[in-house]
Amino acid sequence: MITEHALLPVIAGREAEFEAAFDHARLIIASMPGFISLSLSRSIETPNTYLLLVEWDSLEDHTVGFRGSREYQQWRGLLHRFYEPFPLVEHYESVSSGRTTAGN
Repeated sequence: MITEHALLPVIAGREAEFEAAFDHARLIIASMPGFISLSLSRSIETPNTYLLLVEWDSLEDHTVGFRGSREYQQWRGLLHRFYEPFPLVEHYESVSSGRTTAGN
């Protein structure tokens, strides 16, 4: 499993429009082979910056499967107009993880 990481710099003042478009776009990416999960978070300090984390079965599921698909063209059409500048996307492999449990 790999995690796609992208900081999304949304044009200031278009955050609500971006979030509405993302609600539709997430259904597109969620339908792709190899997709596991995603989360979209909004920065507290810089409210027009979002953190997108997407988990894929493999790097190729994202870079070849999704990016080479018709669905990616729909994703681009919905979201890429909101970014300034265009986001850097990187991929990560887990080396350690953990969670705390309530009461411990």
